[in-house]
Amino acid sequence: MSENALSIRGLRKAYASGTEALKSVDLDIRHGEIFALLGPNGAGKTTLISIVCGLVMATGGEVLVDGVHWRDRYKVARRQIGLVPQEMNIDVFEPVWNTVAFSRELFGLPRNDAYLEQVLKDLTLWDKRKAILKELSGGMKRRVMIAKALAHEPAILFLDEPTAGVDVELRKEMWEMVRKLRERGTTIILTTHYIEEAEEMADRVGVINRGELILVEEKAELMKKLGRKILHLSLAEPLDSVPSALADWAPSLSDDGLTLTYEFDRHAERTGIPSLLSAMRDAGIAFKDLDTKQSSLEDIFVGLIRDGNAETRA
Repeated sequence: MSENALSIRGLRKAYASGTEALKSVDLDIRHGEIFALLGPNGAGKTTLISIVCGLVMATGGEVLVDGVHWRDRYKVARRQIGLVPQEMNIDVFEPVWNTVAFSRELFGLPRNDAYLEQVLKDLTLWDKRKAILKELSGGMKRRVMIAKALAHEPAILFLDEPTAGVDVELRKEMWEMVRKLRERGTTIILTTHYIEEAEEMADRVGVINRGELILVEEKAELMKKLGRKILHLSLAEPLDSVPSALADWAPSLSDDGLTLTYEFDRHAERTGIPSLLSAMRDAGIAFKDLDTKQSSLEDIFVGLIRDGNAETRA
C-alpha cells in the first residue's frame, strides 16, 4: 500500500481558448480520510475530479492512485475509484438492481449479490430494487448513483456535489452512509456547496479558486488558525450610526441599531474587548447583553475567496 491513497502533482488543464481550468495543482489524499474540496462555481473542482477519474485529459502533471500511475496502468488505477458525478447518467428504463449490477460487471468483477444487497440496504434502496428508475424521486435516483459508484468496491470514492437538490432528511441519511464507508476504510473526496457538511464531516479541507489550490489544512487547525471570534452586544438603546469614539475597533451595527458587532482574534495578546467596553461606557452607550461565537468554516471560506479575488484584481 502506498503512503497516500491519491497523489496529484503539477496537474494542469488548459483549453484552446487560453482558459486555464487548473494551474499546477499538487495534492495528497491520505488513506481513509474524508477530504472536502471547496470553491465557487467554475473554480476547477469538477475539472480536477474528472481528470483523476479519466473523463478529461490533463494538459500536464500526473496522478498516482495508491502508487499506481493513472495513465500507465489505467485499468488498475481506475478500478480503485468510484465516482458520483453531479449530473444523472443512468438509464431511466432499467430496474435499480440491473443498473447497479451492470456497473460492477463493467469492471470485470465476479458476481457478488450479497455485497450489492448490502449496498442497496445501506442506501435504503433494497425495497426499490425492482423499480424502474424513471419511477423514482430525484433523491432516490441520487442514491442509485451512489450505489453504482460503490458496486465495484472502490477504495476511493469521489462525491461531486452529492446532496445537491435533495431534502434535509435524505441528506442526513447519505452522510450517515459516508461515515460508514469511512469506518470501513474507504477514502472519501467530496465537493459541496453545503459548507456545514464539510465542517461536520471532513478531516481536512482544501480551497480551490480560479484553478489554483490556495489552501489545504486540517479542519480543526484551519478553524484554530483562521477562525475569528465575534462579539455581539445587545444595546439598551438603538444607535443611528457607530459613534466616532468607537472607530478604532471598527464595529458594525445591525438589527435597526440595536446590535453592535465586533470581530477579534482570540489568539491575539490583546483582544480589544476591555478597551471597547470602556470606550462605550465613556460614550454613554449601555448594553443589555453580550455573547461571542467562533466564526464558522463558511466565514473562513468566504474570506479566503474574497481575499484571493482582491489580490487577482490588484
